[in-house]
Amino acid sequence: MLHHFDTDYMILLFSLLLLLGVITTKFSTRLGVPALVLFIILGIVMGSDVLGIIYFDNANIAQLIGVLALVIILFEGGLQTKWSSVKKVTKPALSLATTGVILTTVIVAISAKVLLGIDWLEAFLIGSIVGSTDAAAVFYVLTGQNVKDKIAATLEAESGSNDPMAVFLTLSVIQLIINDQANIFILILSFFWQMGIGLLLGFIFGWIGSKSINNINLDSSGLYPVLAIAFAILTYSITAMVNASGLLAVYVAAIVIGNRDLTYRHAIFRFNEGFAWMMQILMFIILGLLVFPSQLMNWDMIWKGLLLSLILIFIARPIAVFASIPYFNFNTKEMAFISWAGLRGAVPIVLATFPMIAGVEHSQLIFNVVFFVVLTSALIQGSTIPIFAKRLGVKGDYKVTSPHTLELVSIGKSNAEIIEVEVREDLSFINKQLKEVELPENVVINAIIRNNKLIAPRGDTRVLIGDIMYILAEKDSISKIKKMFIYHS
Repeated sequence: MLHHFDTDYMILLFSLLLLLGVITTKFSTRLGVPALVLFIILGIVMGSDVLGIIYFDNANIAQLIGVLALVIILFEGGLQTKWSSVKKVTKPALSLATTGVILTTVIVAISAKVLLGIDWLEAFLIGSIVGSTDAAAVFYVLTGQNVKDKIAATLEAESGSNDPMAVFLTLSVIQLIINDQANIFILILSFFWQMGIGLLLGFIFGWIGSKSINNINLDSSGLYPVLAIAFAILTYSITAMVNASGLLAVYVAAIVIGNRDLTYRHAIFRFNEGFAWMMQILMFIILGLLVFPSQLMNWDMIWKGLLLSLILIFIARPIAVFASIPYFNFNTKEMAFISWAGLRGAVPIVLATFPMIAGVEHSQLIFNVVFFVVLTSALIQGSTIPIFAKRLGVKGDYKVTSPHTLELVSIGKSNAEIIEVEVREDLSFINKQLKEVELPENVVINAIIRNNKLIAPRGDTRVLIGDIMYILAEKDSISKIKKMFIYHS
């Protein structure tokens, strides 16, 4: 009876946490505060120091959940990333992901040494942990902000690719702390191994994953999103097992998969979007549970943590950005926005569990400092992104996005699909009637979404810029349709 009660209690608790997490996102929009901050606060409130509903201090479980959640979040972010945008900013993104992280680490380490009075290796451990921006936080705050493509792509590519440097620096410093005979030369070689093999395996698994999704004939359409997630987790695990960067491999694989024509494309995307939200809620609540406010809420920790956060936000990050990308055609205002949008989030908190698991002295202090830095970074920077985007003039052109009033499906075995295309301003048949548009044989325009309203297409319906069309076509005709609409999936 007790066993059943405990099981039912945990299931009830899990459902309540998800419900509260979903409701919290509504408040975050109204308050102008990133949802991740409220998720963390929810975890703290549910924890033993406040309401005492859940006692949680297991760093191993927190790390496991955190890494798994990051895999799902990075995979979802990579699926949404357009390669046509990312390839233009590869160099500045990699510069930020390497040089930028190192500069941030050094400046934060010096500050931590002075403020906290710890030894140099522990100071560099703090700098390494908070050196990278966080993909989950960056993807979230940029959603719906309509920032210029070049800037958004740079921030997303940086946050998706700078984890290997942060992980490398964190693990290397831990090795130097616990092992006096650690070989620095071998540690440097391991970084190039992690980056190189991570990129390679990401491309390989991305290619295999997209081929498998398109060619395998599953009995249920609901299995295709599961297959995609399975490839994401497989990519991470195999890459990590050969001591390469699993997170980088997942992000690269997702970009490869997301930029190819996929069977059940929108079903896969929507499933991953919902799953990523669920994992984000769970991850930040768990990380919030791992924090004990009684250790944070003292004036010494508050002023030192706040000062360290301000140094990161106003000194370390700007120096890293302005030193890393001045040669890549960014103006001062664009670099200032990139600097301000470099949020810290789940990755630093997950990395802060590594010293705890390794038994590093002052590991709890390191975790508390990192947590404080992440919380203030997300609160100060994340809540002001829209204001800075407007003030610095980095808003892009208005983007027509599909409201998805119609569910997009692949009809699979009937050799036909319903696809979505956007009417762009450079098409030859703008303002023409549908009966004047020459479509391939056996192709039918099912519906048009215009200004968020459904329009039933007729012969005299005119084609207008910004229309979203849903077209039923044989699979052999899809490439012809996309050429007609200059459409890139």
